[in-house]
Amino acid sequence: MNPAQQTAALGQSLWLDNLSRSLIHDGILARHIAEHGISGVTSNPAIFQNALATSPWYADDLAKLRSSEPDLERRFEALAIPDIQAACDLLDPVYERTGGRDGYVSLEVAPRWAYDAGKTIEEAQRLSAAVNRRNLLVKVPGTPEGVTAFEALTTLGINVNVTLLFSLAQTQAIFDAYIRGLAARAAAGGDVRKSRAVASLFLSRVDTLVDAQLAAIGTQEALAMQGKAAVAMAKLAYQHYLATFHGGPFAALRAQGATPQTLLWASTGVKNPAYRDLLYVEPLIGPETINTLPDKTLAALVEHGNAAVRVTEGVAEAQAQFDDLSRLGIDMEHVGQKLQKDGVELFETAFQKLLQQTA
Repeated sequence: MNPAQQTAALGQSLWLDNLSRSLIHDGILARHIAEHGISGVTSNPAIFQNALATSPWYADDLAKLRSSEPDLERRFEALAIPDIQAACDLLDPVYERTGGRDGYVSLEVAPRWAYDAGKTIEEAQRLSAAVNRRNLLVKVPGTPEGVTAFEALTTLGINVNVTLLFSLAQTQAIFDAYIRGLAARAAAGGDVRKSRAVASLFLSRVDTLVDAQLAAIGTQEALAMQGKAAVAMAKLAYQHYLATFHGGPFAALRAQGATPQTLLWASTGVKNPAYRDLLYVEPLIGPETINTLPDKTLAALVEHGNAAVRVTEGVAEAQAQFDDLSRLGIDMEHVGQKLQKDGVELFETAFQKLLQQTA
């Protein structure tokens, strides 16, 4: 087995952080599934913006839509939903083989609804019905309003990938919302056995911001801490996951056949070229997790990755790293709040550019 397949064999799902019609039509996604252990796909506005800009497979459909569909957002959806459906169909055997624990494709609610819980719920229901695939995850942001929407959607039985999480508190809030939503679903007589949710914790952006703050402090101690905050955060988040879903809070739901919400490592392509290309992959390999990989990072894993369970290693060191950051005046929850706000804005900018590409 290559290192990607070895990683999957250790219990971590590898999802491709990319989707385009070229990946589907040219057989690339199918090869990733067959040869590299890819068992899911994530998409976002920036990914679709790039797809429409680079893939030749949209031109004919887009020309027809320009004469038949005046609404730019519906025009985009008419292009994107068939891609989502095709990817879902390619991954359906994975869904079947894993009993619904894996094999998912994510489609995001328009970013402009990130601070509107009611509209997020409405749009998630609409997109879920439009795609009409059992292995779809609707992406909802982890904003406070998104937490409310996620809980309601879980109660309704809609499977969700909660995106744009950048801190331990944001992640724990999502875990708690999942448990509340499932408990409400069970209390109403709903079947919780097919409910599935993912919590996407973003990594490289955390280091980019924290590294800048450490550089501004400028001491030898501060500079030595660069490039470590995100992995430390992820290791601590995994401990939160174990305490929540393998402890008392989830016990009653587990007894009813419910599946824990899985931590997903997102933003795993390094942004600092000085860092190892697998900085956000190798240290975080472990069971009951997902890593969503950009093409370049997947290629690096296949070529020279070292697969071993490491997510449970160095937990005390990770906590010490967080304590040291706090002592230096870096508030990791404030970092998370800023990055989440910035993330919503970045996705909204990409979404508007995407819509203009369909004009």
